[in-house]
Amino acid sequence: MSTQKTAVSTTDAPAPAHTFHQGVRKGPFVQISGQGPVDPATNEYLFPGDVAAQTTRTLENVRAIVEAAGATFDDVVMLRVYLTKREDFSVMNDAYGAFVSAHTTNGVLPSRTTVFTGLPREEMLVEIDAFAVTD
Repeated sequence: MSTQKTAVSTTDAPAPAHTFHQGVRKGPFVQISGQGPVDPATNEYLFPGDVAAQTTRTLENVRAIVEAAGATFDDVVMLRVYLTKREDFSVMNDAYGAFVSAHTTNGVLPSRTTVFTGLPREEMLVEIDAFAVTD
């Protein structure tokens, strides 16, 4: 039996580009598109030069989409972090660790991959996507 693929959308995270959805759910699987440090109310990029604040804002956007899909942060099994500068790793990691620990209630943190790469906007120091599985 086939499960319908559905788009996930929320005003609590930035509006996506017209070429993709904020997230997609198929059965128990939820894929969150890459998010950046964008204010969902204004669609403005926030905290230029501050990778810690950008990481926290980006994770807030990811969590809003996860919740719009009917999941919780405890359902997140994988996060992928894209950073523009290797020297930002430890600051990002501290902000990431604080956020993920505060929003994971079952003691099992999601797995993670960190990649150093260029990002679409110069002011973006970090982008994060997620994969969640619900029961």
